[in-house]
Amino acid sequence: MSTVWPGEAYPLGATYDGAGTNFSLFSEVAERVELCLIAKDGTEHRINLEEVDGYVWHAYLPTVTPGQRYGYRVYGPWDPGAGHRCDPSKLLLDPYGKSFHGDFDFSQALFSYDLTAEPPGTGNPPQVDSLGHTMTSVVINPFFQWGSDRSPKTPYHDTVIYEAHVKGMTQTHPGIPEELRGTYAGLSHPVVIEYLQSLNITAIELMPVHQFMHDHRLLDLGLRNYWGYNTVGFFAPHFQYAATRHAGGAVAEFKTMVKAFHDAGIEVILDVVYNHTAEGNHLGPTINFRGIDNAAYYRLLDGQLEYYKDFTGTGNSLNARHPHTLQLIMDSLRYWVLEMHVDGFRFDLASTLAREFYDVDRLSAFFDLVQQDPVVSQVKLIAEPWDVGEGGYQVGNFPGLWTEWNGKYRDTVRDYWRGEPSTLGEFASRLTGSSDLYEATGRRPGASINFVTCHDGFTLNDLVSYNEKHNEANGEDNRDGESHNRSWNCGVEGPTDDPEVLALRAKQMRNIMGTLMLSQGTPMIAHGDEIGRTQSGNNNVYCQDSELSWMDWSRLESNADHLEFTRKVLAFRKRHPAFRRRRFFEGKPIRSGDQVRDIAWLTPAGTEMTPEDWGTGLGTCVAVFLNGDSIPAPNARGERVVDDTFLLCFNANDHEQDFVTPNGDYAAEWTGDLDTSSPTGDSGLVVAAGEKISLQARSLLVLRKTA
Repeated sequence: MSTVWPGEAYPLGATYDGAGTNFSLFSEVAERVELCLIAKDGTEHRINLEEVDGYVWHAYLPTVTPGQRYGYRVYGPWDPGAGHRCDPSKLLLDPYGKSFHGDFDFSQALFSYDLTAEPPGTGNPPQVDSLGHTMTSVVINPFFQWGSDRSPKTPYHDTVIYEAHVKGMTQTHPGIPEELRGTYAGLSHPVVIEYLQSLNITAIELMPVHQFMHDHRLLDLGLRNYWGYNTVGFFAPHFQYAATRHAGGAVAEFKTMVKAFHDAGIEVILDVVYNHTAEGNHLGPTINFRGIDNAAYYRLLDGQLEYYKDFTGTGNSLNARHPHTLQLIMDSLRYWVLEMHVDGFRFDLASTLAREFYDVDRLSAFFDLVQQDPVVSQVKLIAEPWDVGEGGYQVGNFPGLWTEWNGKYRDTVRDYWRGEPSTLGEFASRLTGSSDLYEATGRRPGASINFVTCHDGFTLNDLVSYNEKHNEANGEDNRDGESHNRSWNCGVEGPTDDPEVLALRAKQMRNIMGTLMLSQGTPMIAHGDEIGRTQSGNNNVYCQDSELSWMDWSRLESNADHLEFTRKVLAFRKRHPAFRRRRFFEGKPIRSGDQVRDIAWLTPAGTEMTPEDWGTGLGTCVAVFLNGDSIPAPNARGERVVDDTFLLCFNANDHEQDFVTPNGDYAAEWTGDLDTSSPTGDSGLVVAAGEKISLQARSLLVLRKTA
């Protein structure tokens, strides 16, 4: 029999202090709570929690140490019509669990209704015990030797984000030992870190690493929830990504990974999913939140409390209006910063968190809490500024502290390079940092997370190789995934041996990568785009844990030119502050008496664009003058920033276009620095003022002022 002391209500979860463990669980609806300690043979020892403070049930067990598996049983009302779904036959995971063990078998034991009932989900719980059919929580050792670890704290204007999947990035890498592939240890292996450094990456953004669950439907199809947007626990690193197999080992391995990235000057950003959980709708399993306090943790349908509001397309939405749910989210964020040392978060479907009632509220309680939090407010906060509910598309509407995935940037750059008409004005806004979206809220160009591809959708290679999605492997008859991709296959759908098509595709990839790195804002690359990774036209590989979605490292050799170009253009951006300004352009001279402005838009004839020009057939060709002597924001030491002056020439036409270098105030001698018509971006061009340049069809040229 375990010795039981009263313990403390805070912190929530299981907290080992070096001697014993404090257990604490919130449930307002509970009438009784049992802490269940699970032995190695699978048997359990139940302890009735006698202490309750403010609906928090707690106890301290002086004999419990790291590695102990546990769960909870919550006794209370079973009344779905009133929003309550307590079922003590279910061993429930700790919402604050730092590590988990085991798996779910999706038998009747996980469900609080008879799976054979008609209509589905009706009737009383069949009282089948879920012990042995579900995961268990694990007490962890929180102590770790961080040494002198510190966050790189790279400012947004110097940041280049690399979105990656822990398993997909490393599963086939020949330089990583087999036993480390697909793991945190594999991701932080020196060969991966050196590779990212060679690209000048400053931050790696990891797709979900919170403990997640594979969907039953996918498992029946022989598939898996590869992406991981199906969270079980918001405090635990996904233990299947750990090479260390002992209970709780994933925590130390994750911390070791973060420390290795920090030592290399690379930040770690987590893609987090606080908008919903893996329990799904009213037909989902009961694994934690549903059985602990359903009405507190979830948004329920007004007047029909047995059903869930779904702003996420996954079956449920977390109730970010409830103080204890808000506390869980904020406690989780602080835990990952303070204990796991991560440097920021990308919030999946962030609009859902801002919904106070139906509408997205920019001043919701969640944003208020983040704004005043001394820990969370100081790290990188990136919103995916939309959800699937009405009014959920909120690009540009998040508060001043936040940056956003700029979906308008993605769409505009895709449309421009595939030759869609009437995109030039929009293209100019996106190229210069999207001040129309962010300046009114006091934000700067870095608030725009510029991306053209990400995990969701085509890879860069597939964007220029397919007109249509090809998702048949997902088992949904190609109905899933976005159908309007703004892609162009360059004349042939999918694989081809046609050298002209292949050359055009390679050039289009350079055009897009080049545009991304020459744009004001914070660029993000999807992992593998630098070596032409393909998913064979599948734009929704959320369920494909296979070679289809993993990095194919053999492309380092087969696409060596594109890799060299990517390295070159990222190094170019790093060298030149003209492309990573801290403040928006003003379109006027920076100092009194100057005639040359900070930016000027020119026609192919070398003359300044007029309002009439923006509306004419020049919509696929433009030149941009960037004055490197007109950068108003000083550097971190207060020193004036001066750079070279550049002329960018864009030609999205399907034919050659003559450009004339400007005369008058903008006259100069120009030297080519980057040319996407070259496989590696090399350019030996030298031109004088007023000289004509013939720019290849669908290409981009960067000229630097040399005299």
